[in-house]
Formats: sequence, structure tokens, C-alpha cells
Amino acid sequence: MKKISIYLLPLLMMSLFACKEEQKMTESLYTKMEIIPPKVDKKPKNLTMHGDTRVDPYYWLNQRENDDVVAYLEAENDYTDAMMAHTEKLQDELFEEIIGRIKQTDMSVPFLDNGYYYLTRYEEGKEHPIYARKKGSLEATEEIMLDANELAKPFDFYLIGGRSVSEDNKILAYGEDTLSRRIYTLRFKNLETGEMLPDVIENTTGQAVWANDNNTVFYTRKDASLRPFKIFRHVLGTAPASDIEVFHEQDETFNTYIYKTTSRKFLIIGSYATLSNEYRILNADDPLGKFRIFLPREEKHEHFITHGGDRFYIRTNWSDAPNFRLMVTDERNTGKENWKEIIAHRSDVLLDDVDVFKDFLVLSERVDGLTKLNIRDLSGAEHFIDFQQETYTCYTSINRNFDTDVVRIGFTSLTTPNTTYDYNMRTRKLELLKQEEVVGDFNPEDYTSERIYATARDGVRVPISLVYRKGFSRDGSHPLLLYGYGSYGFSIDPTFNSARLSLIDRGFVFAIAHIRGGQEMGRQWYEAGKFFNKKNTFTDFIDCARHLVSQKYTSEENLFGIGGSAGGLLIGAVINMAPELFKGVIAAVPFVDVVTTMLDESIPLTTGEYDEWGNPNQLDYYTYMKSYSPYDNVESKAYPAILVTTGLHDSQVQYWEPAKWVAKLRDLKTDRNPLLLHTNMETGHSGAAGRFQRHKETAMEYAFLLDLAGKGGLKN
Repeated sequence: MKKISIYLLPLLMMSLFACKEEQKMTESLYTKMEIIPPKVDKKPKNLTMHGDTRVDPYYWLNQRENDDVVAYLEAENDYTDAMMAHTEKLQDELFEEIIGRIKQTDMSVPFLDNGYYYLTRYEEGKEHPIYARKKGSLEATEEIMLDANELAKPFDFYLIGGRSVSEDNKILAYGEDTLSRRIYTLRFKNLETGEMLPDVIENTTGQAVWANDNNTVFYTRKDASLRPFKIFRHVLGTAPASDIEVFHEQDETFNTYIYKTTSRKFLIIGSYATLSNEYRILNADDPLGKFRIFLPREEKHEHFITHGGDRFYIRTNWSDAPNFRLMVTDERNTGKENWKEIIAHRSDVLLDDVDVFKDFLVLSERVDGLTKLNIRDLSGAEHFIDFQQETYTCYTSINRNFDTDVVRIGFTSLTTPNTTYDYNMRTRKLELLKQEEVVGDFNPEDYTSERIYATARDGVRVPISLVYRKGFSRDGSHPLLLYGYGSYGFSIDPTFNSARLSLIDRGFVFAIAHIRGGQEMGRQWYEAGKFFNKKNTFTDFIDCARHLVSQKYTSEENLFGIGGSAGGLLIGAVINMAPELFKGVIAAVPFVDVVTTMLDESIPLTTGEYDEWGNPNQLDYYTYMKSYSPYDNVESKAYPAILVTTGLHDSQVQYWEPAKWVAKLRDLKTDRNPLLLHTNMETGHSGAAGRFQRHKETAMEYAFLLDLAGKGGLKN
């Protein structure tokens, strides 16, 4: 008998216990626990480092092409389907409800670039975008550059990466991913004739950068571990095999990329690690020239360069400036001895980003966890754009014109759909261009958002953003979904999500814990949640959860947690540390096998992550990582209900991490709470590419939560 039959036998036996349709309405995940979950073979492997041996019984699951591995993942999918079968109608309702809020025929706000207005639009019933442009005027005839719906037809997964047009506006370069591993093939299209050029370049990051001669492009290749490591020069009409390597990033802890300045004057090769970077620059009129180093890399020196006019602006943490300061230098003399300070370091303000215009600088500054847009003119006079909300997200959008008084910005909040404005920096007038339309009876006045603070166990105040439907009572009776991330200095800002309404309208509160490891409260917030401070990320999340319970926003019987990728690590660590606190959790593409992954330099991202987690080849980092790694700390005890999702082709968190974690939890946990694993066999880290199909998993996740919360019936 084939192995797959053994895996599926318990599922086939379920037909003996099939329920009538009317009985399904009374079922829940808990009443279906008699369904037998899949079993997976243990093949113990000893992993020894620093004299310490870890025994991994499921290490063999890292064989993506092994039929037994695929059979096991499919059996887990069948088990999840069986356990969730009673929610099929609810999932269908949720899916239709979620996609029903999406405006089917829609278009982005066009932006002007080099004489053309560029736009992205969608047509009713179609999954993928159409990329188009209009010459000189929005009233001009539309030129369709790419219709991703047509291009996607032969593939289970299809995603277009970077798109760039030559300076003469004739040739489009774009990346194409058909596997969902973020390995792109570069293709070229003549926009005047519509023909595809014979130039096809494989194994790239998907971005092509044009020199000003309209015939030369630069691109980045990936190595065996999918690290972007080499920059090549390609001349149209020549074979990729003859492309010239112009840069090789030898340091395996660094990635490399190339881009063109908004001024169109320079090509810039960037190399970056978590805590250091370096740039090489070349005049875009001289594609055969030699790139020169802007500033030699220095350990723990982070700087970001922007060109404007005849100067480079440098946002840098140099000289004890963890929250960054802004410097300027001329184009030729780029050494630090030539830098002049424009904006000094401030201990209470994080300088997040800088946009440069002829007469203005737009500074994205993070103060008390919120981003503010500071408009500063050449005299040094400044003012802020006032959005008059308690908790929100604002950002600069696509700005390709240097000589302008108008900056395009975006705004959103937990109750406000994404909104695009043009802001006149001279007259200080804000012009509404578009607000994302939520189809149906959505009214933002029906919802309330708050920003509160929890006190962590070490006395630090941790912000929490919340949203709920008006009429909410703080009596502990409402289910609450707490989201967290807390890694890489990535700030989780409060943004609108129309899909989320399906939970909130059914009584859920949604909350974001702005925990340490992000950068919401400044650079020190990040430093306090990494390396040997990583456990602050987990305890902050736990302390936020307990605060929400103590303040009666919810109760332990109604509390749920969710996180993805490094946020999945968060969820895994938290349920090891405080499993009693949550009714259920969702861990999406979770990074849970920290030690093994960080010791395997063949896995994408590993070496570049040492500056985030530490290098376990050193004993102190190894010991600390092992103390919190979710997979290494699974114990024989009760855990909450758990739904784990992953993608077979994930290049960031390999599928075997969640698969091994679920297998180990099944073997050791002492409770009878549901434990489900769903593997998307066609996709990778970001899930499905289509704008509708990706919500199939959203509907499944929401049905899982609503079922556990006792709200699994259909909406009236």
C-alpha cells in the first residue's frame, strides 16, 4: 500500500460519521475532535553544536521533493478540511462578504513620470491587475502595457515584479514569478509595437534599471540560497550569457540591489546588512563607466542616500545618532569629512524617511509611535500636516517630480480606508484625490478606534491600537484578536483593512500590540527587542494581552492571537510561555525553528539575519536562541487551539518549519484543543497572488476564530 493511503485512511473513515446538513449547524471544532489527525514518522536526527545535542525527530520533512513529505502535507490539509467542514457555509459567506466589499472595476490614482501618466486598474471578476499609461494627459488614449490576467492563464501562480520603462518611453522591462519563490525572470516588451523582445534573463530579483542610453539595463541575480549577490549589465539584443558582472557582494551577510535616483542622474548599487550599508554610484549617462564607492562600509553605520539638485542628502546614524540625523554633501565629495548637518539627532523623534524636492524637504518623523509629515523649506521653516486623528498612518506616496510644490501622500487609520492626497507645500492645501471605496453599507462612523498603553513587567509603556464597532461594552464578553510582529525594526502602523470588518461586525475587537522589536517608539524600541533582548518582544505581547483582559476589553475565554512570519515566531514563543492566556491562535508562515534555521547557511536569508537574531555559531547566541525557539521549547502541556498556515514554495520561512512544529505539538500536547495545519501547495511566503483568491485563506482563518468564539453561525 502506498504511504499516502496510510496517511489518508483516518480521513476516509470519516464518511462513516457523516452528519446531516441540519446537524452541522450545531457542530464546532471541539465536537469534531474524534476525527483522527495524520501521523508522521519519527526519524530522529542528532544536531550537535557547542557540545549540546538537540534531537530532531522530524528533520527529514525538509525534503520538498520527497513523495512521503508531500503526502503528509496533503494529509494535514485533508484533516484541516475535515475539521473545518462544518464551517464551509460560513467560509463561503465570509469569502463572498470580503470580496463583495472590493470594488471590482477600480483604478489607482495615476502619477506622472517622464511625460506619461501611469496607472493600475482592475476589471470586474478578474484576479490580476492591468498596467497602463496615458501620454501627456489623463484624457489621452490608454495604452495597456501588461494585462496580468492574460499572462497568468498558463500558471497556478503568477506575479509581476518590478516594472521600469526606458528613458525614451519605448521599452518596458518587468519581472515575472510563476513559482512564488520570489525568483523572477526578466522580460522586455516594445511598447510601440507590442512585441516581446528575445531578451529573457532568469534568476533575478525582478528589477531592471535603465541607463540613460535606452539600451543598457542593470539587474541583480540570486545565489543558491536566494541571496541577491551580483549586479550585471545587459545590452538589449545580446545573449544574457554575455552580460557583464559589474559588482559581486562577497560578504554573505549582505544583500545587494541597484536603483536609479529620482533625479535620473545616477545609478546606485546598494549593499545592506541589518546594521550596515554601502553605496556605489555611477552617472546614468555613462553605463560603461566604473561605479565609485560613496562611503566605505562601516560596522553598525546605517545611512541612506537621496539625490536632489546637485547634492546628496544622507539620513545617517553616524556619531551616536540612533534616531538618525540628516546631512548633505555635494556630488563629488561624498566622504564624511564633507558632510554638513541639516537636521540634528533628536532623542524623542525618529527620522524615518526623507523626500527631496527643489524647494522643500518632506520628513517622515515618528513621534510617540505615530508618523508625522514635517514640511521644511530651504530657509529651515517647517510645519506639520495635521490629520486630526488619535491613531493613524500617513506616508509619502509616488513622487517622481523634483521641481514641484506638490507632494503626494497617503493616509489611513483603523476606521479610514486608504486615502490619497496631493498636498501643496507652499499653500498648505490638501487635495483629496481618492479614498478606497468599500462596497456595501460601510460607514466609518459606525466604528471607534483607540490608542491605549499597557505597562510591561519592566515598567515600559507599550502602545496598543484598537478598533471595534460602536455599541461595544467593556465587560469582558467580546472576543478580541490581538496582532503582533516585533522584529527587524518594522513598525506595525494602524491601517484600514476591509476584510477585517467581517470579524468586527460579528462582535470582535481588533488590536495591535506595538511591541518592542519594532520601531514605533524610536530606534531604542527596536534595540530593546533584538539579540539578547528578544524575549521583551514576547513578554510585551503577553503583558498587552493581560492588560486588555484586566481592562475588560475581553477575557481569557475570548482572547485570540495572530502573527505571521517573525510574528509567527512571536505566537509560537508566547503559547510556550503563557498557553493558558489564549483561547486560540493563528500562526501564519511562522519562523519557529530558530536555531536549526540560523545554523543552516544554505537557507535563504540566514546569513543576513545574524544582525537581527545573532549568530548561533557563537555559544551565547546559541544558548539564548534555544531558550525561546518555539520548536525547541514545545512541552508536554496544554496548548490553546492553533491554526498554522504555510506555503510549499515559501523562500523566506521554509514550509518544514511549521510542518515540524505541528508534528511535535501533536506528539506532546496534553489537551484536546484543535491543531490544524494548512499548506498552500501552489504558493510561497505571501500566499496567493490574485486579489480575490487570497481571501479564501482569510475566510478560513476567520471561520476558525468565529467557530472558537461561539459565533460560527451564519450572519443574519
